[in-house]
Amino acid sequence: MRHPATVTMPAVTPDSDVPPENEGPELLPARRRRPRRGGRHRGAESYALPPGAPALIVAVPGPSAPPVPVVTPPDLTGGPGAPGFPETPGPGGPPMAAGVAGALALLTEHSHTGRPVVLGHLDGTEATLGAALVAAATAPDRAPDMPPAVVVPLLTGPDPEIDARVRRAVAASRVPAVIAEPLGPHPLMAQALHERLTEAGLARADRIRMMTTVTVAGGVVIVVPGGPAAVREAEVSAVLLASRLAVPAAAASLEDAPGAVGPAEAASRLRAAGATHVAFAPCVIGPEADPSRLAVLSKLAADTGAGLAPAVGGHPVLAQLIALRYVEALEKALGQTPAR
Repeated sequence: MRHPATVTMPAVTPDSDVPPENEGPELLPARRRRPRRGGRHRGAESYALPPGAPALIVAVPGPSAPPVPVVTPPDLTGGPGAPGFPETPGPGGPPMAAGVAGALALLTEHSHTGRPVVLGHLDGTEATLGAALVAAATAPDRAPDMPPAVVVPLLTGPDPEIDARVRRAVAASRVPAVIAEPLGPHPLMAQALHERLTEAGLARADRIRMMTTVTVAGGVVIVVPGGPAAVREAEVSAVLLASRLAVPAAAASLEDAPGAVGPAEAASRLRAAGATHVAFAPCVIGPEADPSRLAVLSKLAADTGAGLAPAVGGHPVLAQLIALRYVEALEKALGQTPAR
């Protein structure tokens, strides 16, 4: 009789450039932290992945975008030649990536996993999710005891429609890939929203007293793509953000979907509860959102005198979340594999 394998994860060792000894099965990824670097992004968590680890495929809503130059944040890497800075391909040209998804893929690889991250698009005919899955299944260095790929949806939270499309694409490929959870809700997503509000002058972090104070917004509406289910999940992020800002926060649907609270209604509720100035925080990466709906949100903010933060976009913590969701899904898959 076979028994489930016992999964033992090693403890995270802060500020070590050597992976901790893995006392569990050799196939499991080990968490580690890179040496501390200057800047506010120092100490980002990275992972020592085992040989033959599954491909990390990021499922991107929409078609493949034309490659654009990638600018790596200087406070994250220290510039060319510093640890984590992508190598420059070609004769002096900048690194290239397909829009925000490609930039996050590069950052995930160079700051967190040390392995290439593949983009699989849900639309179009170029660089599709199905093609990425087939390539992963036939990779020569694939470990036979592991799934061929882990698919991480590039979403800030659950979206039933896009989630279903990812599942259909995986099923159609006939590749036994593992589908990870979306990037949020997670405390790091709340951090990204907080920092976007700070960039717009709507909130600030008081580093001297190690507490958060709000300068302008007395209430925040987190706006997410999707319908009622997406809004319900975003309420978790609203609670996390409210605890950081010490002001009320609510969630709303970017699409004003039937049965879901829209941005205008959510803002009205906050004002009725006593918020003197409301700010909208789009919990949006980019490919998953309709640009026309973002334009409507911008007009709503202008017409009502509300604040508007930049979208989450390619915030660096999303790269950390991509790596985290990959490792979580891989740990779960290996933990359910019968011992041999």
